[in-house]
Amino acid sequence: MVNYEKLEPEEIRELIRKQEITGPTAGMSKGNTQANLVILKKEHAFDFLLFCHRNPKSCPLLDVTEPGSYIPAMIAENADIRKDIPKYRIYRDGVFTEEVADITEYWEDDMVGFLIGCSFTFETPLLASGIPIRHIEENCNVPMYKTNILCNKAGMFEGPTVVSMRPMTPEDAIRAVQITSRFPAVHGAPIHIGDPGQIGIKDISKPDFGDAVPFKPGEVPVFWACGVTPQAVAMESKPSIMITHSPGHMFISDIKDEAFSVL
Repeated sequence: MVNYEKLEPEEIRELIRKQEITGPTAGMSKGNTQANLVILKKEHAFDFLLFCHRNPKSCPLLDVTEPGSYIPAMIAENADIRKDIPKYRIYRDGVFTEEVADITEYWEDDMVGFLIGCSFTFETPLLASGIPIRHIEENCNVPMYKTNILCNKAGMFEGPTVVSMRPMTPEDAIRAVQITSRFPAVHGAPIHIGDPGQIGIKDISKPDFGDAVPFKPGEVPVFWACGVTPQAVAMESKPSIMITHSPGHMFISDIKDEAFSVL
């Protein structure tokens, strides 16, 4: 059995291109930064760049490609964002229409790619500190939820903040705040701990994206802003086309996690 956490990012991306990896990427190429992806036509790119600037917790930018370029040169100069993610989602006029393994045929010469920090990145230092990550233990996707926390509008883009959730003991939650605060480029500290209803989540067992995970006695839910937020925003804002990663199926960069630590 292949130990994906020990493979280099380029090896993981090659397996993804061959469609030998088709599932969530949590824990793969351990120690390397993972990224969410948003692709838009150039006419919408400035508005989305402004949206990211106004919503840095949800959309911390790691790289933006030149119009027409599918190479994220700042974080992986030999990569191809059309092929190097296990699953992509296509949204047309705000409607999720299909999920595919390769977007080469959808690529247009005026498209711009946005690589956005992912919370999978800070899971390595959490694990190193002895804090369990439930979705990795369960070998499933991280649970993600739409909230009642509205993003700051920019141009045509507006909508709700999406959060990812990890169950933790109160003691681990405090330590997790300290650890993830060091990584503002990949969502930073949690935005909520405790009662899901306070942020508009009615049923913690029914995530909007990803998979539900079990809680152990005494654990509380810990919520981080999530890079799936643009997908909820796409449904509200309805650009003619938006291509994204499928939730949990990330782009793995050549950059080490430590490069984004502020301490």
